[in-house]
Amino acid sequence: MKTIDSIPTSKISRATKLVSTGAKVGVNYLKYYGDKLVTNEGEAKERLNKNNASDIYDGLKQLKGSALKVAQMLSMEKSILPRAYVEKFSLAQFSVPPLSPPLVTKTFKKYFGKTPNEIFDTFNATSVNAASIGQVHIAEKDGKKLAVKIQYPGVAESIASDLAMVKPVAMSMFNIKGKDSDKYFKEVENKLTEETNYILELQQSEEIAQACKHIPNLKFPKYYEALSSERIITMDYMEGEHLSEFVQHNSNQSTANKLGQALWDFYMFQIHRLKKVHADPHPGNFLISKEGELIALDFGCMKSIPDDFYVPYFELAKRENINNKVIFERKLFELEILKPDDSPEELEFFTKMFHEMLSLFTQPFQQDHFDFSDAEFFGKIADLGERYSKNTELKKMNGNRGSKHFIYINRTFFGLYNLMFDLKAQNIKIDNYLKL
Repeated sequence: MKTIDSIPTSKISRATKLVSTGAKVGVNYLKYYGDKLVTNEGEAKERLNKNNASDIYDGLKQLKGSALKVAQMLSMEKSILPRAYVEKFSLAQFSVPPLSPPLVTKTFKKYFGKTPNEIFDTFNATSVNAASIGQVHIAEKDGKKLAVKIQYPGVAESIASDLAMVKPVAMSMFNIKGKDSDKYFKEVENKLTEETNYILELQQSEEIAQACKHIPNLKFPKYYEALSSERIITMDYMEGEHLSEFVQHNSNQSTANKLGQALWDFYMFQIHRLKKVHADPHPGNFLISKEGELIALDFGCMKSIPDDFYVPYFELAKRENINNKVIFERKLFELEILKPDDSPEELEFFTKMFHEMLSLFTQPFQQDHFDFSDAEFFGKIADLGERYSKNTELKKMNGNRGSKHFIYINRTFFGLYNLMFDLKAQNIKIDNYLKL
């Protein structure tokens, strides 16, 4: 894969790159309008989505950082984005052009005052994995094989300006209006800022590994503080296959169930016991070992769950509360889904919408065991998302709904559900750590 010798770091250079990408999108729309005249609109729209997704991704992958991270986050919103965008943006998880070896060496000199070859016994200057915020290299020291993650230059410094540039697109996509919307973007900005702090990530990684070491069939790498800094983090190299690759060929249902239970228990223990969760559950953050164990990586994005959100959120996982009109409405107000200044039409619409969504989405929590290979269940979730994404009545209303904590908690659950479905995990015990 072609490497990158430099990354735009100034506000002007990054804005210029986005403007040029926008111009390409404009040309694609001109082609689309002409295309509609000679072919049917469905085919023309599909080509438009593919062209736009390709051009937008190509622009973002050169910027890296927050802009590319947002694309990665959106790739998990399978019910919101057209398939062409989901497929292209999902590459941001672990398939983007890496930094060139000279730029890698320059980064080491900045943070350690030494080249990588002066620190490690061996160091492969060609990365084995490049994603949105950093890339991974293989090294050896004292007989141990190590994974060294290096953050891209300028990523931390450009978070606020990157989000300001993508904010109008996100507000339009999710129909967010009003000054109160700033709380959502500040939440994303704060989390992205934390993700660029590798000293914090090392601390969080060690804490989670220690707290969750009792969970069967779950493994973590060891981290090395002396070989890490605020922009470089070193850990054991873990042998394994990306979860997304594993599920393509796995035919052993027992292994799928074992991995699914480990994954589910890992998340339920964090959420219900630690009240803090690994809020980045995409396939690139999980490996499957040869022994059929789940290996969890990358704890830069950790979301704390305050009690005033946790309590009403999980009270709405109980069927009796969902079906009790008074309690259900009260919880929606507590979670800021309904607002005191809502019109009667908005109150009725969003109460009905969330009742339908939660009645479906919380089904796993209302059973002792659940079959996450159930295509019908996930098909209903996809259909529901698609129906509301096209709902003309919803588009007229303010989509500025819910506590800021929803952003990463919902992201966690959508990602977890998708991973469980990818594994086709069956007969998963739900309440190992859940006491509703």
